[in-house]
Amino acid sequence: MTPQAQNRGGASIGVLMHFEPWEADLIVTLRLWCDSPEGQAKVWNEFALTLPKGKAAEEMRAFEQLVSTVAAYAHRPLVRHGVGCACVGADEGVFAHLVRVACDGDLGEAAQVATLLVTAAQAERVAILAAQVGCARKSITRALTAHQAERADNVITLH
Repeated sequence: MTPQAQNRGGASIGVLMHFEPWEADLIVTLRLWCDSPEGQAKVWNEFALTLPKGKAAEEMRAFEQLVSTVAAYAHRPLVRHGVGCACVGADEGVFAHLVRVACDGDLGEAAQVATLLVTAAQAERVAILAAQVGCARKSITRALTAHQAERADNVITLH
């Protein structure tokens, strides 16, 4: 990949804290998954701990299929920031936007957005997978947020 192509996909377009919590979680999940086998194990564990047993495996497969399809049919390699980076790169932003639009139910628009990442022949498939992934990611983030709130309620503060 040329440095210009890498800069285009990796150019910072924002920061995670300015995204909806589930979208920021989606971006971090993408980074973890693509980073290492240990990152993939963390993603699997998060799905398994927050979704019903049968549903977790199904949703994890959809996430895997989405990421592998994007990787296999991408116009160029998807550029990601580091797992702990607060910035959001252009490619990551397009990925999150694709999933948001698909999850909102506008599969035609999602397929158009998908063509920014993958070939037109794969755009519809990517949009359908993105819709499933977005709904699952929202559920996971809600479950994690509820768990964190529950833990906070069980803390006694001494003055």
